[in-house]
Amino acid sequence: MKKIIFTLLLATSLIVTGQEKEEKTFTLSGSVDTYFRGNISGGEFDTAPGSSFANLPGFSLGMINLVAAYEGEKVGFVADMVYGPRGADAVFGSQQELADGTVVSGNSTIVNQLYAYWNVSEKVTLTIGNFNTFLGYEVISPTANFNYSTSYLFSYGPFSHTGIKADFDLGGDTSLMLAVMNPTDATEYNPNGSYAFGAQLGFSGQYINFLYDQGAYELDFTGGFDLSETFFLGVNAAYFSGDDAPGFYGAALYPQIATSDSFKIGLRAELFQETDGDFGAIGTGVADSSVFATTLTGNYSIGSLTIIPELRLDSASEPAFVGDKSLSSFALAAVYSF
Repeated sequence: MKKIIFTLLLATSLIVTGQEKEEKTFTLSGSVDTYFRGNISGGEFDTAPGSSFANLPGFSLGMINLVAAYEGEKVGFVADMVYGPRGADAVFGSQQELADGTVVSGNSTIVNQLYAYWNVSEKVTLTIGNFNTFLGYEVISPTANFNYSTSYLFSYGPFSHTGIKADFDLGGDTSLMLAVMNPTDATEYNPNGSYAFGAQLGFSGQYINFLYDQGAYELDFTGGFDLSETFFLGVNAAYFSGDDAPGFYGAALYPQIATSDSFKIGLRAELFQETDGDFGAIGTGVADSSVFATTLTGNYSIGSLTIIPELRLDSASEPAFVGDKSLSSFALAAVYSF
């Protein structure tokens, strides 16, 4: 009888363990990207647009991105690591203060995201840690962007936040997010004791975002529309203003057409305007400068590999590219996702 009871208990334990394993999922994913970039006209050999990423001349490296994620029924985590020039640019805010007061690059310079979450209910999720920003149309990972180079609006909005946020499913394709965070891009710790506040209201894939941080605020709209089965139009607009400091506003359109299952072509048309002084984004050194940038991009998919040829023309109101008002460039990128 004891042997029978023990056998039943062991079988029950195995069944319960098996059920628990079915409810838990661990994944490892990521990407690798590399590219060639060269100027066609304007500036010098190593002159590049003032936006982030894909700015190095010749054959250049992007990054390797490794994302480890655990998803349970109630709780989970994401550990997102980046290595390479693109990754280093993405986590520029990581720093730490030594015992003698010296501030150096922090040991989190390879951490793009690191957070844990709790599904409090079917309608509420709490997240704490370091997560990429909720503002803007583009993101850090090249796998989630259509264009390989990035926009001015993305480059001069926030990249990442460290704090706590609550996501609410309000029903009817409506969502709300509220967050309390360290100062923008202070990803490793709070350097000055002030906090930023964020909010996002979403409806059917359209999002209104708000961020307030140390006397400055940014209002952002991000969305997109499927105009047909093959034609998509993305939209981004933002306004940034600070207390007695330069700011900016701008808008970008992202029309994209799928010509086949493996090839898409798209255009990014962006106007970016500095206000109340020289914000420093365009690089003219002149107050209230503006730039209009058009980027024609193709996406050719071969399994998990995407080849991205790109033509880009930046035209500024003042000389911004080593004495020139305009800069035309070409890039050819390879992005492998897994």
